[in-house]
Amino acid sequence: MACIWYGVQAWIGGECVTLMLRAIWPQYNDLKNTMPAGSGTNTRDYLGFFLFWLFSLPAIWFPVHKIRHLFTVKAYVVPTAGIAFFIWAIVKAHGIGPIVHQPNKIHGSLLAWGMVKGIMSSIANFATLIVNDPDFARFARKPRDALWSQLFTIPCGFAFTSFIGIIVSSSSTIIYKEPIWNPLTILGNFLNSGSHGNRAGVFFIAFAFALAQLGTNIAANSVSAGTDMTALLPRYLNIRRGGYVCAAVGLAMCPWNLLSSSNNFTTYLSAYSVFLSSIAGVILSDYYIVRKGYYQIRDLYSAKSDGPYFYWFGFHWRGYTAYIAGILINIVGFVGAIGRKVPVGAQYVYNLNFFCGLIVAGGTYILLCKFFPIPATSKVWMEVGDEITDVSVAYGVGDSGSDNYDEEIATGAEYKGQEKMGVHERKGHETNF
Repeated sequence: MACIWYGVQAWIGGECVTLMLRAIWPQYNDLKNTMPAGSGTNTRDYLGFFLFWLFSLPAIWFPVHKIRHLFTVKAYVVPTAGIAFFIWAIVKAHGIGPIVHQPNKIHGSLLAWGMVKGIMSSIANFATLIVNDPDFARFARKPRDALWSQLFTIPCGFAFTSFIGIIVSSSSTIIYKEPIWNPLTILGNFLNSGSHGNRAGVFFIAFAFALAQLGTNIAANSVSAGTDMTALLPRYLNIRRGGYVCAAVGLAMCPWNLLSSSNNFTTYLSAYSVFLSSIAGVILSDYYIVRKGYYQIRDLYSAKSDGPYFYWFGFHWRGYTAYIAGILINIVGFVGAIGRKVPVGAQYVYNLNFFCGLIVAGGTYILLCKFFPIPATSKVWMEVGDEITDVSVAYGVGDSGSDNYDEEIATGAEYKGQEKMGVHERKGHETNF
């Protein structure tokens, strides 16, 4: 999914590059099209996309912490550009009043389900970051570092950017007498007046938005894909090589087809939310309900066949079964979303696709682990968190190499609900092997 999103973000960045080129050379808008009619795009837009994709490649080479100043600049420049675009659209619409007082076109249950679909699309937009959050949270020094930064910035950041996008897109009905769902299309229309001030404004706003897409592609897509590929083929791939594989897939998957209309884009968002919600359901139920926050840290890094995380020949069939169950609950509705006739009940279930997939996958996993218990679980909540100060995952090094070694006991952790116990007593009393 990160590879697909890389292509989508690169296409949006390419639209920004096209706007920048049009702002500098207005005749670029009339560039001769040499692309086939069935390609879904044209030479002008594809060139902007390819330039953005090409100039993004050097950024993948460096580890994220070495280009952190790029994100610092992005944090100041992009909100400023967004607010400027927001004000510009309101001024052209002669105030915010005409925008917010537009009557709604649907009523009753259609309006209610429309709101539900909008909420699901918003969650789907964030679904990838829900499941790959550990790729970044692992760099935090203690759990609270990851908690508070995300608790405030994610809801506030998403609400702020969504509000700007909604107002800007809604202003198009007042300014151009037709709804335009893509804010970059509206920004392109601002160039039609031809004044130098308009061209300069469009250039700087488009540059800021291109910077936003670059930062998003690095932090949320190439690093995430590279991390997963490293886990799959550690002998051949590292995070950097995986990032370049991600970029290649993003180029090859023709992202303009997903963004050709608002319906195509929301259908795409809902489609991959079906798969990611099942993953989230299994992860959440495993950690919070089945294991109750307990992990044997050293064994997480072990491929020994007698380890608690080796399962059945290295295959955790309970997790995969629950994952498939979470997909199946939505699959009929997904078929209806792409144009096939399906029962209305399946459509309603699909309208709640993320929650349905998450609950079904999580519930199935809990039941399977109840009837087919897994090792290394706890009967009480046992997340240690930042109480671990000296983590070792090596085998055969001093006491940590013994069979009785337990990382959380060795680091002096206290456990909620009872007194601290020895290794043998704790394993026999609190964990199920």
